[in-house]
Amino acid sequence: MTALRIPGRARIVIALAAFIGVVAFTWPFVVAPGKFGSNYAPPLIFGALLVLVLAVVIAEIAAGGIDAKALAMLGVLSAVNAGLRPLGAGTAGVETVFFVLVLAGRVFGLGFGFTLGCTSLFASALLTGGVGPWMPYQMFGCAFVGMLAGLLPPARRRWEVPMLAVYGAFSGYLFGFLLNLSFWPFSTDPNSSIAYLPGLPFTEQWHRYLLFDLATSLGWDTGRAVTTFTAVLVVGPAVLTVFRRAARRANFEPTVRFEAADGSDVPPAPGNAARPSGPDADPVSASGRFERFAVQLPPSCP
Repeated sequence: MTALRIPGRARIVIALAAFIGVVAFTWPFVVAPGKFGSNYAPPLIFGALLVLVLAVVIAEIAAGGIDAKALAMLGVLSAVNAGLRPLGAGTAGVETVFFVLVLAGRVFGLGFGFTLGCTSLFASALLTGGVGPWMPYQMFGCAFVGMLAGLLPPARRRWEVPMLAVYGAFSGYLFGFLLNLSFWPFSTDPNSSIAYLPGLPFTEQWHRYLLFDLATSLGWDTGRAVTTFTAVLVVGPAVLTVFRRAARRANFEPTVRFEAADGSDVPPAPGNAARPSGPDADPVSASGRFERFAVQLPPSCP
């Protein structure tokens, strides 16, 4: 279950943003560095990324999938992540922001997770002075972490936190794998067996990159994976409960609409807005809340 439903138009924009992100990371396998220089790529990617993030937010607002309350939640969580990141970044790969991305993407959905990943890293870079050519790649990497968390399948309460913890560990390796692609073509001696060489077949290029990733960042990525796995296991249940309670109280879901016998819309009585249900939802008496219309809403699946 997610607290924010992403309509079709917003899904198209998110898919386009994800595609641009994949291209930004995987271009070394299809384009030589001389044709896509490192001096021009980061500013272009950063500009395209900002446009795509704005497009995602505007599309969700226009389609009713996100409102002022959800934007406020986005701002709060971005500020929290910006404050958490300096506590761990730079020490043996320890990262303290990924567990928030994983849990928020799970509760609030893939569009929210994608946007939160971008805004969190942007705010963190401004706070810590980490602005540089690597920043757009970090924003895209975290955006994928939050987005994929929103795509995880439903799970029972007892299995949900372990599933998110395993995904958190995976996301730690995924982030490092993606970030290495941004500088691999420019950072290794061309005579090395793990260096990027333009014109090689894809399979050989891929083999070289896997060796480069294992040799340069496996230990760092392991620190990030272990940190995220542990944080999700320890604080995940409490944070999930807080996020879902905030989603209920903010009432992100659209208002229930009733239709009279003649086909006209009947506005619901005050306070009869739909509330998300599931393992953490408060019990609601349908007979007490909707007795005016003699309608009982079945509980939705988590």
